[in-house]
Amino acid sequence: MMKSEFTRNSRLRYRVLVATFAAAAVVLTAVLLIPPAGAQITIKMATLVPEGTSWATIIKEGGEKWKKISNGRVTMNIYWGSVSGDDPDVVRKMRLGTLHAGLLTSVGLAEIDKSVYALSVPMMYASYEEVYGVLEKMRPKLEANFEKKGFIVLNWLDGGWVHYFTQKPVATPDDLKKLKLFAWENDTDSIDILKSMGFNPQPMPTAEIATALQTGRINAVALSPQTAVITQYYNYAKNMTDLNFELLLGATVIDKRTWNKIPTDLHAPLLQVMQETGKKLRDEIRKSAERDVDEMKKRGLNIVPIDTKAREAWVKVSESAYPKLRDRIVGAEAFDEAMKYRDEYRKRAATVK
Repeated sequence: MMKSEFTRNSRLRYRVLVATFAAAAVVLTAVLLIPPAGAQITIKMATLVPEGTSWATIIKEGGEKWKKISNGRVTMNIYWGSVSGDDPDVVRKMRLGTLHAGLLTSVGLAEIDKSVYALSVPMMYASYEEVYGVLEKMRPKLEANFEKKGFIVLNWLDGGWVHYFTQKPVATPDDLKKLKLFAWENDTDSIDILKSMGFNPQPMPTAEIATALQTGRINAVALSPQTAVITQYYNYAKNMTDLNFELLLGATVIDKRTWNKIPTDLHAPLLQVMQETGKKLRDEIRKSAERDVDEMKKRGLNIVPIDTKAREAWVKVSESAYPKLRDRIVGAEAFDEAMKYRDEYRKRAATVK
């Protein structure tokens, strides 16, 4: 055998050997990632929802159902309040693997895919039905985008309609411009847009809101009535603007790597539990809205009425920011889709009437 031929054969055997080891490594890695039958999987989930609330009770019930359906193979440890940080912190920790799931607001969801903001554009929607009608149209693409980025959406929910809770009555945008408004820390695009509209955003972690309201660091915060009751922030901001600005949309998501470790025969029943949990939360939040406002009024909350002229001013100032929201926050495609589906929903609703 000539030396050159021997060299070629040696190289060929070497390549075959490398390919064989590489294939074996892939198989071994896949096997190691699959837990043995009967192995217990603990899901570490974080949420801004405080423990001891009606929302927390419903979430806990969902976790207990996961444990029961899986015969103890899948359990859920829940980290309440701001223990794990704000929503962006939770998403970062999910990517690192120190957390596995999160019940997130749109701010956290946007850390994964910002197009979800299309469902929370200020003054774009007039009712729950409009928001969820648009969500139903956009949901397949949204959930596919989340999965591509490594997350599975387990359910969609919301925290009610956002109002401004303030230390001085706010009826118009000009009233709000005089106050220091809470803003999510590190949400630089939203902060810049608020500033360009003439508002005075003060970025900080949500854990600092109560102290900031007490010390005067901020004197206005956007909340749903249900959230105001749960957090007790209304004790420090005794005026609520009587206008639905946007829906506090949220969802429960799980890291795809963790989801794939759960036996596939459990996926459908566990997902069904989370869908039911999401619906139960939505129903509880809708029912509690009027009740929560009445309870806060008994404790000194002042409802600031909005007339037609003031409402038009809020619509005008909100719509003035739509081009920037479309380009910098939501994304043109998602913004335009949401607007299209909203208009279609309104046409159908008008026809039914």
